[in-house]
Amino acid sequence: MTYTAHPTRYDNMAYRRCGDSGLQLPAITLGWWHNFGDATPLATQRDMLRTAFDAGITHFDLANNYGPPYGSAESNFGAHLRRDLKPYRDQLVISTKAGYDMWPGPYGQGGGSRKYLLASLDKSLQRLGLDYVDIFYSHRYDPD
Repeated sequence: MTYTAHPTRYDNMAYRRCGDSGLQLPAITLGWWHNFGDATPLATQRDMLRTAFDAGITHFDLANNYGPPYGSAESNFGAHLRRDLKPYRDQLVISTKAGYDMWPGPYGQGGGSRKYLLASLDKSLQRLGLDYVDIFYSHRYDPD
């Protein structure tokens, strides 16, 4: 069955300015930390995502290590996006983060190096099936 977003989804959600960027974000964001990995049924994830969007939630917050396992929340969100929300991509704000260990070797152990952050962003875009994310930021302070 094809998903069609609720026509009045923006009527009851407050949107606020994000810093000096001019970007308007909803007062509530749906974070994909623990409930959207492979342990949660895809149908449950889809229901939560559709319900959120129908309520005016347009910001979806992810990270490269969300799951479990790591990366699965981005992969699952990407699948739901392609199936249900692709026609609404211009109405969504998708953010993802990097900063924690993700793969073996010196460049996958997290932190804030340019090498790690760019590689993490590339891998996140692949998992999400996107050409860009709206917000990309460091998940934690890097003392180095």
